[in-house]
Amino acid sequence: MVKCGIIGCGVIAPTHIEGYRALPEAEVVHLCDLIPERAAALGEKYGIARRSTDYRELLADPEVEAVSVCTDHASHARIVVDALAAGKHVICEKALGRVPEDLAVMVKAAKAHPELVSSGIFQHRYEPANRRLRKLVADGKFGKILTVNLVFSCLRTEEYYRKDAWRGTVAGEGGGILINQAIHHLDQLRYLFGNAKRLVSRTANLTHQGVIEVEDTAAFLMEFDSGLFGTVTATNSSCVEWRSFLTIVGTEANLEYANEKPVFVESSIEGRAAEIEQALTVREEEKGAIVGKKYYGAGHTAQLADFIDAIQEKRRTEVEMADAADSAALVMAVYESERTGSWVDIPAY
Repeated sequence: MVKCGIIGCGVIAPTHIEGYRALPEAEVVHLCDLIPERAAALGEKYGIARRSTDYRELLADPEVEAVSVCTDHASHARIVVDALAAGKHVICEKALGRVPEDLAVMVKAAKAHPELVSSGIFQHRYEPANRRLRKLVADGKFGKILTVNLVFSCLRTEEYYRKDAWRGTVAGEGGGILINQAIHHLDQLRYLFGNAKRLVSRTANLTHQGVIEVEDTAAFLMEFDSGLFGTVTATNSSCVEWRSFLTIVGTEANLEYANEKPVFVESSIEGRAAEIEQALTVREEEKGAIVGKKYYGAGHTAQLADFIDAIQEKRRTEVEMADAADSAALVMAVYESERTGSWVDIPAY
């Protein structure tokens, strides 16, 4: 049994608690939040008696072996580094850091403690359809992939930003749509097609003037290490709650993939389109319980299971700290390109 603590009791914390509760090898024993009422509310709901307002008190708890960091972006690096120094396994919510310096210190700390499991949350990698799509790409089922295009849209209101003072600020969040919402699908691009080496971008605040300091809309062109080009457009000023739309154009097959479901498949190879569509159709038995917002998907529990299994089996987790840092670095390169107005190389951690 791995005893776990949750640092940060905001909107994502119940998803972590429910994920751990679904695992017979894990138990949440300690909650922490700067606002005591938040920790108290979750503690009462889930029967977790131990609560604190200082994360260092949780890290000093000898019973806690592993922690989920579910706080604001700006505090991630400090908490993760301190957790590893305290001998705790750690998994951190996205975005792993607010600025490149955060990523560097977190990856350095993880490398300094190879005996501990350290990871960043990117739960969509654990969705069955996404895992099979990755295999289809690797197996060449699309032929030579010519272009990939991601269109991501969601809605974040003024009320959403007013609820937490850190949201929509450079100091607290580090950015807007890209670093908070779209980062899930930017990571998905890396997961499917490998690392990108450079990009050029534009960002803007089109509808949240006077509300946020950061972008609500962005567009960029990226070049992958493989030579593949991809485009991304993203906004959180849409009338749609949440929609990702990925297009893969290949010499043998084309796919339009919306919210992790195939909506159009065509191929020049007989039977290939049906093969791709069948692979990407989630079986009934694969549908996991969704906690919190529907678009979180059911991957959190699967990723937390990998985290707990890695601890018990003394192995690395599928999403290591450096891997999660690389997806955050992609976002930060977009911001750097906007500042410079030119192509920017994307660092790899």
